Amino acid sequence: MRRLLEVCVEDVAGIDASVTGGADRIELCAALAVGGLTPPDSLIAAAATAPIPVHLLARPRDGNFVYTAAEAALVAADIRAAAEAGLAGVVIGASRTDRQLDAEMLAAWISVARNAGRSLSLTLHRAFDLCPDPLAAMETAITLGFDRILTSGCTPKAIDGRETLAALVQAAGDRITILAGSGVDATTLPPILETGVREVHASCRSPQGSADTREIAFGFQTGPRLATDPAKVSTLRNLLDAHS
Repeated sequence: MRRLLEVCVEDVAGIDASVTGGADRIELCAALAVGGLTPPDSLIAAAATAPIPVHLLARPRDGNFVYTAAEAALVAADIRAAAEAGLAGVVIGASRTDRQLDAEMLAAWISVARNAGRSLSLTLHRAFDLCPDPLAAMETAITLGFDRILTSGCTPKAIDGRETLAALVQAAGDRITILAGSGVDATTLPPILETGVREVHASCRSPQGSADTREIAFGFQTGPRLATDPAKVSTLRNLLDAHS
């Protein structure tokens, strides 16, 4: 069975690089420097023409995943926008103050997705990694109807969460897909695959330019910019094929 590669991107060049490098799916974001936010409508429209599935990250702000009613309404609107644009899925997540999944809020968003006029694939993002009991949280995600969980195994980097990733894969069976992400690169990918995950998520970015040429006097940008690297995408794709 083919192992799938999802690449998170934040601009048009990233979409093109992901396709060129052989990614299977794109997670469309803005502001990856803060973990990703909902991208602008213009980028959503551009991504809708990509030849591979695109999933929209619906995250209205940085920081935690405990949302107000007004913020929850923004996510609902983003889900509708993804469907209207013809994207393949959405990536969502919400926490309670005790770091458990906010099942009520998630159920409301999933209802929006199910009634958006288009079948949207549903990914639970790394709000999952904050949950005190990942196996119990996975059961909640399954009950809610998620298709996959993006997780690093409840550690900052997936390479350090392999024990939990393996336990999740074993417990999940064919009920939900475990999508391993955070710090996935050519070095960490092989041991991460030993957990049994069939899908991985990576940024595949490299510095572009230099501090001398990119620095802007007013502080808008300092140092080289990170951009999706098609060579890194291709390297991961080849490694996944070798382990299929």
